[in-house]
Amino acid sequence: MTPFIAEIIGTALLILLGGGVVANVVLNKTIGNNSGWIVITAGWALAVYVAVVVAGPYSGAHINPAVSIGLAIAGKFPWESVPSYILAQMIGAMLGSSMVWLVYKNHFEATEDADTKKAVFCTAPAIRNTFSNLISEIVGTFVLIFTILYFTNATINDTQTIIGLGSLGAVPVAFLVWAIGLSLGGTTGYAINPARDLGPRIMHAILPIKNKASSDWSYSWVPVVGPIIGASLAALLMVGLS
Repeated sequence: MTPFIAEIIGTALLILLGGGVVANVVLNKTIGNNSGWIVITAGWALAVYVAVVVAGPYSGAHINPAVSIGLAIAGKFPWESVPSYILAQMIGAMLGSSMVWLVYKNHFEATEDADTKKAVFCTAPAIRNTFSNLISEIVGTFVLIFTILYFTNATINDTQTIIGLGSLGAVPVAFLVWAIGLSLGGTTGYAINPARDLGPRIMHAILPIKNKASSDWSYSWVPVVGPIIGASLAALLMVGLS
């Protein structure tokens, strides 16, 4: 398990479970149909937990180009490793979204609305306003990266010995993503991850989905550029406060 492979697997699991919960909620004739936003945000949070548990020991579980870029700006990750991490994350996102389509293929075929099917793959704004949508992605990702940069390990106070929490160490980031989804996700669907949106959007365009809509490429740059800006601002503020 190399860092490159770990980022592929971790991001694939993130999108498989995250895209999977969206499919379960929005596609026709699923058992979870119409179960709502709370289920979607909880599902994405738990998807992050699973991805971090698997990839964390090997790559740090960035599973998000914004995380890799933010950590590099903050001096906590080597810039030379950023391109390979982003490539792995894109590959993983494309694999994960393809598996969601395979698992829910019958339900895609049972769903008539093209935009509903697209929603399983990528985000779209509730109200289309490019500036406001960009701000939403910037703010959401800022909260994600700024908080991650301030995560600390548990310690025993009298000795300051770091406690190995094992898989429990992935819980804080899951709660963080859940909080962002619940509080800030109602405007754009909180991509907060360029690979999470762009990789599946590419697969939406490629896969033989019956009666599918346009992949909305005119909007696709927002969930890519917004998170990168948000991550950069968070990292620069953290450096400035250090």
